[in-house]
Amino acid sequence: METRPVPPASRFSDYLAPSQVVYDLKSKDKVEAIEELLDVLAKQKLIDNKKLLLTRIIDRENLVSTAIGCGVALPHARVDAGGGIAVAAGRSERGIDFDAHDGQKVHLIILVVWNPSLPGLFNHLFAGLARFLIRPENRGRILAAKDRAELYDILSKIEFRFVHEEKIVSRARLLKKLQELELKKKRKGTKDQQKELQKQAAMIREELDRDLLSRFDRLMERYGFAVADAVDGVCQGCNINISTQMDSAMEDSNDIYVCENCGKYLVSARKKKK
Repeated sequence: METRPVPPASRFSDYLAPSQVVYDLKSKDKVEAIEELLDVLAKQKLIDNKKLLLTRIIDRENLVSTAIGCGVALPHARVDAGGGIAVAAGRSERGIDFDAHDGQKVHLIILVVWNPSLPGLFNHLFAGLARFLIRPENRGRILAAKDRAELYDILSKIEFRFVHEEKIVSRARLLKKLQELELKKKRKGTKDQQKELQKQAAMIREELDRDLLSRFDRLMERYGFAVADAVDGVCQGCNINISTQMDSAMEDSNDIYVCENCGKYLVSARKKKK
């Protein structure tokens, strides 16, 4: 398959058309919302196999929620299913439970399906969305939009620049989920169970950097686990306090943090839903 490069700079309007925006989602839960947005893409003939994509996106969602906090979710799938990239955006005034880490309901859902022949697109597209959506005033404008035309106008002007370092998905939580899967693989189970665990682990590994995975695998081999929770400023891997600065920075962050004492990857303890 031919590999196509990702442009170094672009706008969301290069990927999103007005017909791919839903101003008021009717769905009441995240599965319905994802299906509603896939219906939009199917109607525009931007996807070939809705059932396959729905299954893949829900499988990914069940591993680690794609809600990034502050009322935003970015469900996605990297699938060789024809086409290049398909994007749909939906706004929910009532909000939808996406099992977000911060406990907040999601009001903006941007669904992205892209082809494996587009390397780097995940970072390129989502890093631009992160820079825009992290600002409260921008999220406020989206919620205050009076109709689809105004919502599209706001979204279409989001600028993207290809940046390797930025990640909108919480890699620490993906690593923690990968750890859970690797530990389950060591237990006895049926061939079908092992096959499913392998499939889920491979899905996560597709989204993580090679260097990150290499260190993760070394920690797993040496200690039996590589990711530890940080609870009330204490690493649960070694029961030693982490710095106040690190503890504060970890909250609502998608960056990777490492315990200065034991060297394990750290993930902040999950907040209770409000």
